[in-house]
Amino acid sequence: MFEVAVIEDPAAAEVSLDPVRARLLAELAEPASATMLAARVGLARQKVNYHLRALERHGLIELVEERRKGNVNERVLRATATSYVISPAALAAVQPDPARSPDQLSARWLLALAGRLVRDVGALITGAAKAGKRVATFAVDGEVRFASAADRAAFAEELAGAVTTLVAKYHDEKAAGGRSHRIVVALHPSIKKTEDS
Repeated sequence: MFEVAVIEDPAAAEVSLDPVRARLLAELAEPASATMLAARVGLARQKVNYHLRALERHGLIELVEERRKGNVNERVLRATATSYVISPAALAAVQPDPARSPDQLSARWLLALAGRLVRDVGALITGAAKAGKRVATFAVDGEVRFASAADRAAFAEELAGAVTTLVAKYHDEKAAGGRSHRIVVALHPSIKKTEDS
């Protein structure tokens, strides 16, 4: 089971967004049968089986074992991942494109960059899994509290300068066998978490 799986197929995305199926996916972090799930979610076993077949058709759940229980073969299933992310590739015709409005100070541009990041890393994960390889990535996540908007602007300018210097130092357009990498640095207000959220 993967920690995170990326859903790129529009039909699989649609299946995963159904509230009942999303609940079943969450329940299937641990293997279970349709009978076990029916008791947990309060639905008839036949209805649970219907939803499980849809999830299985789209590769969101997998068979762990089949066992004989009375006169029936009981299928024990589990989710293929602990959590899922839907790639913008699932909405190919309307997926965000940072090139449409490259305003570095726009929250919508940042969201388009994040969408591209999910799409690209999702495609890399999918390709690497098929090849039996890992994807070389690196990420930094942190939080900084600014005393003023001027401090935030100065920080952003200094950060941009530092990244530009590093890129200029290490970028080699003519490197034989070199491989291009994309770097995304983002700064946005933190979302305050409350007990209700």
